[in-house]
Amino acid sequence: MQTQLVTSIQDIDPEAWNALTGENDPFVEHAFLLALEDSGSVGRGTGWLPHHVVVKDEGRLIAALPLYLKEHSYGEYVFDFGWANAAMRAGMRYYPKLVAMVPFTPATGRRFLFASDVDPQVAVSRLLDGALDALTQLRASSVHLHFLNDQEAQWVAADGRFQARLSSQFHWQNQGYNSFDDHLATFRSAIRKEVKKERRRVREAGIRVLLLEGPELNAQHWEALTRFYFDTCNKHGSGPYLSAEFFELIAKRHAQRVVAALAYENDEIIAGTLNFQKGAHLYGRYWGATRDYDSLHFELCYHRLIERAIERGQQRFEAGAQGIHKLRRGLLPVAIHNACYIADARLRAAVSEFLVREEASVRFELSELMHHGPAHRE
Repeated sequence: MQTQLVTSIQDIDPEAWNALTGENDPFVEHAFLLALEDSGSVGRGTGWLPHHVVVKDEGRLIAALPLYLKEHSYGEYVFDFGWANAAMRAGMRYYPKLVAMVPFTPATGRRFLFASDVDPQVAVSRLLDGALDALTQLRASSVHLHFLNDQEAQWVAADGRFQARLSSQFHWQNQGYNSFDDHLATFRSAIRKEVKKERRRVREAGIRVLLLEGPELNAQHWEALTRFYFDTCNKHGSGPYLSAEFFELIAKRHAQRVVAALAYENDEIIAGTLNFQKGAHLYGRYWGATRDYDSLHFELCYHRLIERAIERGQQRFEAGAQGIHKLRRGLLPVAIHNACYIADARLRAAVSEFLVREEASVRFELSELMHHGPAHRE
């Protein structure tokens, strides 16, 4: 087996790459990563430089790790700004660093991609070998693995070289519901009534909501979704990570993974969400609206998508990072697994102490949030 770094996903055969990606993660597919590169959303000048680790056996691609050289810590949603500041005060260089995740995408999924006939633990260890070789070659300070799925976290722990890091999100899990009402039936009365009121407010406002899959979207739909993304970024005072061309490329190359929830007032699109699906998983990503509408955010970002997931028999819905308001809409707190390797022994020791305290805090928060979840009975 041979391990190497590839500085553009364009240099990897799409079919060979996609054969490794599994059944439920739309973001690690070749078309999505290529759209990020071709649109200029990652690459030179963005602080995200692709350095993907690939493993080949007699010329056949058998494993891969999407990996990026970072000159900052933005767009990751697992925060290490404090570590960077501490390193700077101690006279250590923290950037560049290496990050294994899909840029700007706080979604759990596949990080370690490998063929079905390859031993998973062997594949993970070889890919970590490649990441650590890249750390030395590129003179990076550290390697960070973000949003691992549960099984991957176990494989990384068994490898033994990386330190586990815990964070949290809110996810919806299908408990065998046959309808949205079945889902609401698990809520205690007061919260169930509030969700019903939220949905009724949207209907009574005369707002019509359509769910369309990517191939059904026309140029007007894509223009609105793109505009909503930039408007939301501007309203929050943050520069957009994605370029307009990214949305054009997704429409052309990756539309089969897209689900859009669009709200109409008369014939005008007034709000929308751009979401992605694959297999048993549905992921909410980008939201925007022309102005504030009572409860419409909850309808488009949570209720209507959960309802769709139930209708399609999908098992998981993730609605992105943060947002405690998700708890009262049926998305429950879950542990998110990450891992890191810090090259400098002094910083590694300090990070180790911090991670112990951070994990205790995250686990306590998860317990408290679950206690106050919608299904809790007083």
